[in-house]
Amino acid sequence: MVERSKDWMEQAERDLEHARRDLRDGFYEWACFSSQQAAEKAVKAVLSRLGAEAFGHAVASLLEELPGHDQPSRDIYEAALELDKAYVPTRYPNVHPSGAPYRLYTANEADRLIKHAERIIAFCKGLLSKIQP
Repeated sequence: MVERSKDWMEQAERDLEHARRDLRDGFYEWACFSSQQAAEKAVKAVLSRLGAEAFGHAVASLLEELPGHDQPSRDIYEAALELDKAYVPTRYPNVHPSGAPYRLYTANEADRLIKHAERIIAFCKGLLSKIQP
């Protein structure tokens, strides 16, 4: 398997920037989704560096694949759980009882998820700095 951690992390950072722009421009549902994507790709960067195959999109599940000594703190894990809730509902109206997703997400929620993604990316960068390429 080709080691692509740098590519994964670069895309994670770009997705995070996309989330920030969406927040600024009022696309709160997309800011939430892009935050989840940023965190997912950051964890996949670490798994790639470790030579692991990363399957799925749930950030919390991906974090569980990290070796025991690299497991995140409880607050990082809980941030991942909250981010994972933005993976599908932010994009599909039929997930909600009524209303298009863009009507259901707020600036505060988007800002909170962006902060979660920032923390997960920082955590993953810290791990990458300790793992030999």
